[in-house]
Amino acid sequence: MPTRTARTAWTGTLEDGSGQVELTSSNVGTYDVSFPKRAADDADGTTSPEELVAAAHTSCYAMALSGELGRRGGTPEAIDVQADVTLGPDQEAGGFKLTGIKLTVRGEVSGIDEAGFLEAAEAAKAGCPISKALAAVDITLDAALES
Repeated sequence: MPTRTARTAWTGTLEDGSGQVELTSSNVGTYDVSFPKRAADDADGTTSPEELVAAAHTSCYAMALSGELGRRGGTPEAIDVQADVTLGPDQEAGGFKLTGIKLTVRGEVSGIDEAGFLEAAEAAKAGCPISKALAAVDITLDAALES
């Protein structure tokens, strides 16, 4: 399997500095990052590690769910996945940590019932490589089959 690469160039202190994250392998873009905007409610045009984790998790989870549904005889027509990744204080070690991830998935799938969809959704959560990498974070799932 291939290795994918990203890089960040940072200048300045944590409080006053900023950087740019480059998605090197795909060359699809370079995105601004800064700690003040990371900690603010309004990202104001910058991304953050949490948003990048959310993007990685939603894309990985959608692929894993599509595979699980297929193994159960379902045909995904549309799958919509959202990940809300929360950063908070690390009470034990100090600093910050990811304090939770909420995955919300809605699917339009033929050939499978609600129970089968929910089983596939849970299996995808457990089997997704990004979920596995984030095993130290509390990951919750809100899944529903839509008609």
